[in-house]
Amino acid sequence: MARQSAVFRLEGRPSGARRRLLLSLAGLAAAGLAPSLAVPPRAEASPLFPFIPNHYTFTHAQVFEAVARKFPYRRTLAQVFELSLTNPAVGFEPDVNRIAVSADVALVSPFLQQPVNGSMTLNTELIYDAPSRSVRLKSPQVERTAFGASAAEYQQQINAALAVAATQLLDNYPIYTFKPEQLTFAGAQFEPGTITVQRDGIKVEIVQRSG
Repeated sequence: MARQSAVFRLEGRPSGARRRLLLSLAGLAAAGLAPSLAVPPRAEASPLFPFIPNHYTFTHAQVFEAVARKFPYRRTLAQVFELSLTNPAVGFEPDVNRIAVSADVALVSPFLQQPVNGSMTLNTELIYDAPSRSVRLKSPQVERTAFGASAAEYQQQINAALAVAATQLLDNYPIYTFKPEQLTFAGAQFEPGTITVQRDGIKVEIVQRSG
C-alpha cells in the first residue's frame, strides 16, 4: 500500500458528546490522572490529546496527490491493447457525491492502423473501510471517452478495455488511512461516518463508535 501523507483541516464545533469528553479529560487532568501535558478543552489540536472535530476535510490538492500516485498506468489488456494512462486530473461531482478522474490515453493494437491518442474520464464513489481504517475509492465507472476518427470502428472494444483498466487502477484504492490515535479520544472510539463530496473538498463526518 502506498504511503499517504494527507493533512486535514480540523473543523466544526464540538457536539454535546464531544464537549462532555473534553470536560471529562479536564477533570482527569485536575485530579492528576491524565498526562501533565493535557490541554484544557478547546477546539485546537494537541500532540497528546488531539481535539476530535465534527469532521475532517480533504482538499482538492490532497485528493489529487493520492490519485496521482497511481499514474502513469501502463498495461496490456486482453493481449490486444497496449494501454497507457498519463496526466491525471481530479474533479469533484457534488450532485452525485462522486469524484471524477480524467487522464490522457494512448493505445497501440494490431487492430489499429496507427497508435490512437485520446482521453477518458471516470467517476468513483468514496467509502470508509472499517477494518483498514481507510477512505477508499469504490466502483469506478467510465463516464466518457474521446478519440479520433481512426478509432471509431473499435470504440466498443476500446471502451471495454478502459472499463477493465478503471477497475484495476482505482477500485478499492485507499486515498487515506487513519492512524488509531486519530480516532481515539479520552478512551472513546470514533470512526468516519457520512462522506460528502463538496465543490471545494470532501467532508468526512466523525462519529462516536457504537458498541
